[in-house]
Amino acid sequence: MSLLSEFREFAVKGNMIDMATGIIIGAAFNKIVDSLVNDIIMPPLGFLIGGVDFKHLYFNLGPTAYASMEEAIKAGAPIIRYGIFINTLVDFLIVSFTIFVTIKLINRLRAANNPEQEIS
Repeated sequence: MSLLSEFREFAVKGNMIDMATGIIIGAAFNKIVDSLVNDIIMPPLGFLIGGVDFKHLYFNLGPTAYASMEEAIKAGAPIIRYGIFINTLVDFLIVSFTIFVTIKLINRLRAANNPEQEIS
């Protein structure tokens, strides 16, 4: 079977449409998670630990001091933006947990439809 005919079979079976739909839904879900982290979770967390806004936390690696991360970025200073990394890490944990719960739910539904399959 040639590569072109395999691709045609793949596309006709609907796999491409399923994959594209998953990517679009994933991108929309990513926006929701970003908003959840940046607008709902991180502000109270920052408040609880003393009014810290995580997205503005950084280490300046250069010799010049800057009043803000924005000033350091404009000056082209070498910085490590660890606050943004913390936000990204929380995003990842939320997405990972959501996927885990979704897969557990799907496995339970499959097990309910197939009684001899063990529930994981």
